[in-house]
Amino acid sequence: MSYAEFVAADIDDPVSVICYAQAHQSWWKDKVTVYAADENGAYFISDMACSEKDAAKLTDGQKIMVNGNKAMQDDEIAIVDATFEFLDGDPYVAEPVDVTGQLGTDALIDNQNRLVTLKGMTVESYDEDGAAFRYKDPDGKTDDLYFKVSRDGKTYEFCVPFYLCGEDTPVYQAVEALNVGQVVDLEGFLCWKDGAYLHTTDLKVVE
Repeated sequence: MSYAEFVAADIDDPVSVICYAQAHQSWWKDKVTVYAADENGAYFISDMACSEKDAAKLTDGQKIMVNGNKAMQDDEIAIVDATFEFLDGDPYVAEPVDVTGQLGTDALIDNQNRLVTLKGMTVESYDEDGAAFRYKDPDGKTDDLYFKVSRDGKTYEFCVPFYLCGEDTPVYQAVEALNVGQVVDLEGFLCWKDGAYLHTTDLKVVE
């Protein structure tokens, strides 16, 4: 089915899409969560059945066919109970879409699951202690890292998913180095959890 047909499908409907793997979270127990895209949109494929060997190939625009069911996870449109097969064909790596101007508008959700950029975001205090970020697991650093940024008077909470970008990655370390009041440009996959929720893969301080 096309991306438009996927969007039109009802929750719990069976779906079959041809897409291109863009990134994936850590493989675990014969499953992997994949961020995928085509020329018209993007897909969040949750806990897809996959061997560890095949998971290593799901990068750099690898073409795949995915069969599963459309689902709502929290507020996130996803494909669940999925299986896949590799397809021959040229790889496709999506360019990030600048959605800064769509923040706070109904149009933003049309870019759900795409790789996007948000520019000129101001770092806010995460809590009353004034910290610029929060560890979900402060002792082991084996879980997500949270931070808040604002633009045009509205504040957003985003995260660095540990199983996508762990403590040794530049983006995780960049968030650990943040100070309140800095202005940053962000890149990541636009997920949805009580509104826009960026799975952040890159962060650069610009001011």
